[in-house]
Amino acid sequence: MKPMHTSIFVQLALCLLTSLAGLAQPAPPKPVGPLPSANQLRWQKMEYYAFIHFSINTYTDMAWGLGNEDPKLFNPTKLDCRQWARICKEAGMTGIIFTAKHHSGFCLWPSKYTDYSVKNAPWRNGKGDVVRELADACKEYGLKFGVYLSPWDRNHADYGKPEYITYFRNQLTELLTNYGDIFEVWYDGANGGSGYYGGANETRKIDAKTYYDWPNTYKLVRKLQPNIVIWNDGGDRADLRWVGTEAGYVGETNWSLLNATGDVPEEMLRHGVENGNAWVPGEVNTSIRPEWFYHEREDRKVKTLPQLMDTYYNSIGRNGTLLLNFPIMPNGLIHELDEKAAQSFANARKEAFAVNLAKNAKVTASEVRGKSATYDAGKAIDADLESFWGTDDNVRNASLTLNFNKPTTFNRFLVQEPIRLGQRVKAFKVEALVDGNWKEIDKQTTIGYKRILRFPTVEATQLRLTILDAKGSPLISNLAVYNAPLILSPPVITRNQTGDIQIKPGDTESELYYTLDGSTPTAKTTKYTTPMKTSGGKVELKAIAYNPFTKQSSVVSEEKFDVARSNWKILSTDAKSAYQALDGNPGTSWQQPKNLAMPTDLVIDLGKEENLVGFRYLPAQNWWEEASIITHYQFEVSTDNVTWKRVSEGEFSNIKNSPVWQTKSFGPIKARYIKLRALKNTQEGSASGYAEVDVITQ
Repeated sequence: MKPMHTSIFVQLALCLLTSLAGLAQPAPPKPVGPLPSANQLRWQKMEYYAFIHFSINTYTDMAWGLGNEDPKLFNPTKLDCRQWARICKEAGMTGIIFTAKHHSGFCLWPSKYTDYSVKNAPWRNGKGDVVRELADACKEYGLKFGVYLSPWDRNHADYGKPEYITYFRNQLTELLTNYGDIFEVWYDGANGGSGYYGGANETRKIDAKTYYDWPNTYKLVRKLQPNIVIWNDGGDRADLRWVGTEAGYVGETNWSLLNATGDVPEEMLRHGVENGNAWVPGEVNTSIRPEWFYHEREDRKVKTLPQLMDTYYNSIGRNGTLLLNFPIMPNGLIHELDEKAAQSFANARKEAFAVNLAKNAKVTASEVRGKSATYDAGKAIDADLESFWGTDDNVRNASLTLNFNKPTTFNRFLVQEPIRLGQRVKAFKVEALVDGNWKEIDKQTTIGYKRILRFPTVEATQLRLTILDAKGSPLISNLAVYNAPLILSPPVITRNQTGDIQIKPGDTESELYYTLDGSTPTAKTTKYTTPMKTSGGKVELKAIAYNPFTKQSSVVSEEKFDVARSNWKILSTDAKSAYQALDGNPGTSWQQPKNLAMPTDLVIDLGKEENLVGFRYLPAQNWWEEASIITHYQFEVSTDNVTWKRVSEGEFSNIKNSPVWQTKSFGPIKARYIKLRALKNTQEGSASGYAEVDVITQ
């Protein structure tokens, strides 16, 4: 017979072991798929930062410099990089990437490897350094600093030869050595074409995949700046990817993955690759105006608040980052309209995400990893992105439910994955408990670092996130719910070929008001009801949308129309569909016959003699028609359709990536007939296309 105290000791030991076993923590979830580097993760958390475009072509009103511009043109008498940095900081941005050298080859720092730089400009008596002033301003305002260095150089005599690569790397070394920490380096995808090239004035072509020897260039970059991320469109895979458009959005499905080698077609740029073997997240780059460099004519085309908010939701809200451009004026400052737009954008974001309704809700989960408090539902709403709700390894379908305890109104849903462990979620849905019934609000695919959903306002007592499928056990680091204020979209103003003006609202509740005298419209000015007949001359119209229930007004839409095209006739073709190029609708377009060899002409009779000072061309706006976009042109005029005079020729720079209105000016000339000749399109062998063609009269 055993002593009683021994038996009691054994029982106590067994109880202790049982208790310890219950307290044992489950193993952390293993990573799934490729993972972001420390640099990529740090970059992703920046979310929103600025592009700044400024160069010699700012002074020639060109989208791209040609490489032959005189350095004496560069004289920004009011240049203030502290103004740039202040505006970016107040806009909520975290950094600035600056065009140290664009395609013209003109350097905004005194590079010792070329005379084509600020050291031969009158600005600061040739002693200035814009890159230095901006780097210092970024440091002062707590912003990270990045540089854009164009691989293509239309000025340098050796471009296209091996010697140029040495020159390129020497300049890269200057920028990555002399200006402190650089968070990102940007290499544009435009490579080769016509240029000055030291006086050769010729066209040069290179193989963008091999010419720059990117692997060795990347090694140099990482040696000089170990904490940097590299953006490169084309060539060898870098840390970040372009998303296939400059319109300000990435695909709703957006994997932060690509394959490490091979071509990357537009579909992959837009959406990533679900089973890619390399972590290459998308950066959304767009400008606050239609084009990247400053053009005075775009002062009335600054993105509106609704457009900027759309861009936010379609970039950061889709697992991307947002790189928003400010063009610098010739005087060296950011325009006050751009500053105002950026500040309104910042205020609207703060207002939209001011109150997280999930913060005080009760949260429950269908599954918890190992039933451990380390991974329970509360980790999804604890405001700590390092903690997360997780499930057991074999789970692919699970849900989180928020109980608000009372009817609650909301219209935004935000969710995040801890991407340091990989991007996992393949499909999910969001439901709301409305009047005792579950109602599906939205159903989507990827989440990634951050996903934000917008939907019509819902009043519900509960909200449920259900992960429908994932590449591994689902992990959610943050879940938030908001009720964002309504922002009225400004109306869209168009004028058809007959001269009738139509104003369209962005919603079904708004009323429309307008003016024709240049004054600002209000709810007391003329109300729009039906299309307006005009005299056929020039018209300047301003309009607003007005909600009679909330008393809100949209920002003002403004359009300036030249002479009406009611009497115009197309002479170069009998196709009635060609008049889609004159119908005033940017959404329609016409293409030349596919069997027509280049060059192709569009000849138009204006109906009467006009005093012309320029023309405008809008390419097709549908992505599937981008092959038809004209890149190189000639424009001729005539009084009799027999004798023609060429008044403009050249290129529509960057038009494929930014298919906006192209405006070309020339000296006053009287003409009745015009001829737009397409010399080259974005894709060889494609038919030239036109969404709209117009003239500018004196």
